[in-house]
Amino acid sequence: MRLKDRISVVTGAGSGIGRASAVLFAREGAFVALVDRDETGMNETLDAIRHANGEGSTHQGDVGDGDFAKATIDEVVTRHGRLDVLMTAAGWSCGGTVVTTDPADWDAVFRTHVGGTWLWARRAIPQMQRQGKGSLITIASQLAIAGGRGNSAYIAAKGAIISLTKTMAVDFATDGIRVNAIAPGAIDTPLLNRSFSRHADVEKLRETSRNRHAMKRFGQAEEVAEAALYLAGDASSFTTGAVMVVDGGWLAA
Repeated sequence: MRLKDRISVVTGAGSGIGRASAVLFAREGAFVALVDRDETGMNETLDAIRHANGEGSTHQGDVGDGDFAKATIDEVVTRHGRLDVLMTAAGWSCGGTVVTTDPADWDAVFRTHVGGTWLWARRAIPQMQRQGKGSLITIASQLAIAGGRGNSAYIAAKGAIISLTKTMAVDFATDGIRVNAIAPGAIDTPLLNRSFSRHADVEKLRETSRNRHAMKRFGQAEEVAEAALYLAGDASSFTTGAVMVVDGGWLAA
């Protein structure tokens, strides 16, 4: 097993990429602390982990709350004595251009994505420094590289995550800590479906988005989870500061 006896924390673990990654990590031998505001979703993920003969715990709260981040990381480290992997997969989008996006929505998107990356890394890194080893995995987006229409807060936040990932990778490389981002394309998750539902002609938009990928399909959360597993484990020991694109050929097309 590629993550045998590793201790991991996955935010946004109640659905989508976070859930798929948490289940895969557990299947590969890791203990997974699940973080989400959706208690029902987290419990479903925990059930899937136990069905795969894995172990985990649930921690309900807002990833943009620094006190919650500290309390959760402290609890995990106190219980297990270490923290090997942090994956920040929590996400939210509101749609809109810079003109039409409400300031409160803009702040909420940045609180979830950028705050939900920075605050958790801020608490995880000191423990990883004490260990001399650790892996941080952030979730960006192909849209942060290509740009896109009508989702300015989300795209800007994902761009910030790429920049934050690179600077953390440089800052902590000599501490044995690797920091990498995954930039997925359109992945068939509840977040994507909620994004489509904001539009009048959902099916037309789905078709347009699907065809924008060179592979002419949406990705699956499990496909992104495989990339996360690679970055979490020892196979990626010489990889840091990277943006791993998992986008079905969106950027190449």
